[in-house]
Order: sequence, then C-alpha cells, then structure tokens
Amino acid sequence: MARTREFDLDAAVDAAMDVFRSKGYEGTSMRDLSEATGLGSGSIYAAFGSKDGLYLAVLDLYRQRYATPMVDLLRSGNDARAVIREVFIGTVDDITGDGRHLSCLIVGASMERAHQDVRVAERLRSTTQSLELALYDLLAEAQLRGQITTDRSATDLAGFLVTSLQGLRVMGAINPDRAALTRYAEVALTCLN
Repeated sequence: MARTREFDLDAAVDAAMDVFRSKGYEGTSMRDLSEATGLGSGSIYAAFGSKDGLYLAVLDLYRQRYATPMVDLLRSGNDARAVIREVFIGTVDDITGDGRHLSCLIVGASMERAHQDVRVAERLRSTTQSLELALYDLLAEAQLRGQITTDRSATDLAGFLVTSLQGLRVMGAINPDRAALTRYAEVALTCLN
C-alpha cells in the first residue's frame, strides 16, 4: 500500500525557490534542497521526479508570484505612464527591498538553463511573452488616446520595456544601488515621451 504524502508541496517549492535564486540551478545540490525544504531526497524525488521537476515547479511558482501580479497591474485600466512607472519602481523595490539580493529566477534560468532544457525555455518564453503582451495592449491603447508617443510601435516599446526590466534585474544583481537603479528606470521610461 502506497504511503500518503505528509508534507506541504507548496511550502517545499517555496523553500526551494530561495535556494535556486541564491545558488542557481547548477550550484544547488540535493542536500541544499533537502535542508531548505526539510524533506529527504527520497521525498523530493517522489513528489517532483527529479531536481529538474522541482526546478520547473519553482519556475511556475515564480511566474505566479512575480509575473502574474505585474501583468494584472498592467491590465488594471489605470493610466499607462503611471502603471508602467509603478512596475519599474516595484522592480527596483524587489531588487533592493529586503537586503537578501536574491537573483531573478527568469534571468538566472535564461542564462543557465534555457539553452539546455526546452521545458525551461518554454516557461521563460511564456512568462516574458505574457508581460510583453500586457505592455503592448496598454501601450497601444495609450497611443490611440494620444497619451504616449507614436514615434515607435507599441510592439517595439513593449519589447524594449521588458528588456529594460530584465536589464535592471541584471544590474541589480551586480550592484543593488537603489538610487542608481531608480535613475536607470526613469531613463527607460523616457521612451514613452
């Protein structure tokens, strides 16, 4: 008779997220994951199939926790400039706010795993495309209303803004200087003028 799982999967994925964000995929051992989750490696394998399976679950949680609320904010119907600025400043806050300086899982997975694992690449592509599409919709509507520049297409502006957000995360990993990152965000936002 199979044993019943006696632990919280969501809590295990949440704990593993911090490990992957601080050590990366390759730098994270099963021992690290066991220590963080409080689970033995056998329980991790039984629940997720492999370290890869747990990593994919972490990517899904990361999207739900960070990207989905950002997309929801962009779709809130509020003023385009104000909402986009809020997204950028929120990103700076996320980078510098808690002092732990955990890396962005999207950036880390892009550099470390996307070229090796199609499942990782698909998740990253889906996450960034959802953000880009939400930005595109907001920007296209703002252009129609004459609220932002029409010198560039909404498609190009959305792509540039997603690239700029990820660039902030990269630079924040190198030097989490709040004032500097805020200035860089403000420069990126001038593309809306």
